Amino acid sequence: MARRSAAGRGGVLEADTPGVEAEETFDAEPAQRGRSRRPKAGAGGRWWVWVGRAVLWAFILVVLFNGIWMPFRAGFNQPAQEAPPETATVNFPETAAASFAAQFAAIYLNADPEEPAQRAEELAAFVPEGRAATFNLTGATLSATGIEVVGVDALDDNNAVVRLTASVGGEPVSLDVPVYASDNGSALVVSGRPALLAAPDKAELPAAPTVETDPQAEGELQPRLEGFFDAYAQSPQFLDPFIEPGAPVVPLPTGTVEFGSLGEITVPVASSGNEDVRVVQATVAWQVPGGGNNAELTQSYRLTVVKDGESWYVRDIQGAPNSFG
Repeated sequence: MARRSAAGRGGVLEADTPGVEAEETFDAEPAQRGRSRRPKAGAGGRWWVWVGRAVLWAFILVVLFNGIWMPFRAGFNQPAQEAPPETATVNFPETAAASFAAQFAAIYLNADPEEPAQRAEELAAFVPEGRAATFNLTGATLSATGIEVVGVDALDDNNAVVRLTASVGGEPVSLDVPVYASDNGSALVVSGRPALLAAPDKAELPAAPTVETDPQAEGELQPRLEGFFDAYAQSPQFLDPFIEPGAPVVPLPTGTVEFGSLGEITVPVASSGNEDVRVVQATVAWQVPGGGNNAELTQSYRLTVVKDGESWYVRDIQGAPNSFG
């Protein structure tokens, strides 16, 4: 009969049979290895893995939240845009005031030392009661021509300054005239002393922009524009073959000038997809009736021309800007 002995901790079984060496055996079954303990959940290093995963997911969620929410939050937190202040509407009678100031200036800028009383009487119609003497020019001669309104600076519904230009004693000047209008705009009065100012200075004209021209179109337009300008100085019956049907082109009054010659014409290359419409510039020498062959009036025009089939027609005509180039 075999007996079990515990030889150390290895669980070695010894047989009673003499001469037979005990063999060491290790059984995989827990029942044969003695009592063993199953590791509890979370034992060892496994719980650190779960903690690390939780931290990683929390980090990812924070990144996603900031990436999606923060741009919206920044937009929500923008300061409210203030509405632009409404521009106050001024109901000053500018047209009437301009005419009123021009009439006043025609009297104010002209003075005859022989007739001071007449000037004062005429000024009284434009200035407050009893103020006409303020504008007296005793013994002085003043002469102005070419009085024109430049603009009206309306300060409010009742007050404005009208700027005029004139030639006084042969020199160009500006004149500011303050004008007051009644509440309904039906009555006007000069509200203070006028002010003489320097006339606008002469500007420096920049060089004309360089334009790429179309020689072929210029060759086609040369005879057509010669015929057009010849008819332009005569009557509608001669003009019709040269203008686009329905074009609002009205000829000059008969006898004003006669066609002399067509000078330089500039035809730019066509813009993309618009081959049949060009804006050209032409210089024309007009003959002034009664002035002989040397009485030429050279002028520059800006024309819109359109091509229909093989011919060009004028759609519009006006003065040309920057034509000295």
